[in-house]
Amino acid sequence: MLEWFTRLLKHEPEAALFLCLAMGFTIGRVKLGPIKLGGICGTLLAALFVGQLGVELSPVVKNFSFALFIFALGFTAGPQLFANLDRSAWRVATLSIVEFVSVVTVVLVAARLLGLDPGSSAGLLAGGATESAVLGTASDAIGRMGLGSGQEQKLQANIVTVYSISYLVGLITIVVFTSQIAPRLMRIDLAEEARKLWASLGGSGNKEGQSVLPSIVHRRFDVTATHKTVGDVEGTTPTRLSVVRVVRDHERLALHRDLELAPGDDILVVGHRAAVIAGTQGIGREQAEELSSAEPLSTRELVVTRKEIEHRPLSELGAVLRDRGHTSLQLGGVRRAGKSVPLLPETQLIKGDVLKVIGTAPDLEKAAQGAGYLVPVGASTDLVLLAGGIVVGYLLGLPHAHLGSLELSLGTGGGALVAGLLCGYLRSRHRRFGTVPPPAAEVLKDLGLATFIAAVGLGAGKHALEVVERYGWTLPVASFFVTLLPALASLLLGRYVLKIAPPVLLGAVAGQQCSTPAINTVVGVAGNTTPMLGYTVTYALSNVLLPLLGPLIVALAARGH
Repeated sequence: MLEWFTRLLKHEPEAALFLCLAMGFTIGRVKLGPIKLGGICGTLLAALFVGQLGVELSPVVKNFSFALFIFALGFTAGPQLFANLDRSAWRVATLSIVEFVSVVTVVLVAARLLGLDPGSSAGLLAGGATESAVLGTASDAIGRMGLGSGQEQKLQANIVTVYSISYLVGLITIVVFTSQIAPRLMRIDLAEEARKLWASLGGSGNKEGQSVLPSIVHRRFDVTATHKTVGDVEGTTPTRLSVVRVVRDHERLALHRDLELAPGDDILVVGHRAAVIAGTQGIGREQAEELSSAEPLSTRELVVTRKEIEHRPLSELGAVLRDRGHTSLQLGGVRRAGKSVPLLPETQLIKGDVLKVIGTAPDLEKAAQGAGYLVPVGASTDLVLLAGGIVVGYLLGLPHAHLGSLELSLGTGGGALVAGLLCGYLRSRHRRFGTVPPPAAEVLKDLGLATFIAAVGLGAGKHALEVVERYGWTLPVASFFVTLLPALASLLLGRYVLKIAPPVLLGAVAGQQCSTPAINTVVGVAGNTTPMLGYTVTYALSNVLLPLLGPLIVALAARGH
């Protein structure tokens, strides 16, 4: 049976690919305490196992999938990257530079001490920094070194094998360091510090309320109060309620904040449940509201692009939109770099933030004019942009530069990343520029990277044991220091020099490692999402900077080796 199955996989290597993906993402779902390996690492382990059977994929599959992944990564990171390149975020952004410099230094020291070849050095950096994209850029750099096919394949296999070991060690190290060790080093209670920061941003309690009930509700009232205006009822917070209809003597009145309500008015309000309950106390008698007669509301995503909105707190955003007549608008959430940030009055917006906005169709369109643009409903991926952008990326990767005896180049991976960054930035500035919807971009990133990892893992499978036997226990030890030392350097700099708030600092340290498990654990210990304010900045920057280290570490390690 095993012999038949082996022949099948060798004859149909595409089946082996999908087998690795299925096995890998199943492995990645297994949770050991606060840690999950994730689908990418799981796929690599599955591919190394299946690769022992001698199954290999065409190099075209590997190159194609990585190009899709790295372009989509740049496209989604572009708006946040350029938004964070300003004075308001420089303290947190500095930590990504610390990671960039220190991880290279530690890897080069380890390479010299252990005698690592360029492939193993790149694998150590990719795993220690928990950045899988380095595998592609480093593999591409080795392919351009002009080595024989056998030596080239061996070095590329070493990247993957060392990465699989160092990633496991690095993942455990950064999760434990950020959530357990770092708070003790700073002598703080992370939950208490997060509570204080939450309160300073205008939050009540300690975190967002969780409920199985709908967060946005309609309520209809027969007004009995006197001397109350629409503005008095609505309030000013980002989770305020909105008066969306006032009917007096069977006539619908034009809405504005100074409109004084009169006893007997029939009003309809909409908003977050807690805001509606608090804001309508004493206003009148609640009436039954038929669903068919409720004001039709839509939920859309709005991307912030307007300069006048940038760096303004959410409390002012509500006032700006109301001044433009957007009486029905409700803010349901804010996502930055794909992650939710606290929905609090003093949370500041930056370009590229994606707002979940609920309101009537006319008000949503007006909001888009004042704040950014609405993500089209059911938008399809612009394949002209996708394919053309990757071609531009290949062209950007062709030029070479010399730094002393080193020959450096972006390569196809770095070129596609830069092209994606530029396209993503242009899209954030001009809504008519071709689009890749966020869900489609996530699929391209996940499937592209997983396919690439499976392809290189299958090719490396037969060499994996050789590397493990050669370096033994020294690789896990080196991986531990590659992860720990940059994180410790950033922690000390952020705490004692840059004076970053501890929850934000710990989120930033997790972000500089591009570690989703680490930030999830930190948020769990903190008890609220304030660490996300630091994570999104360094995550966006490190997602761009670390992949560019692939060609650099290969060149430096080759020179030393």
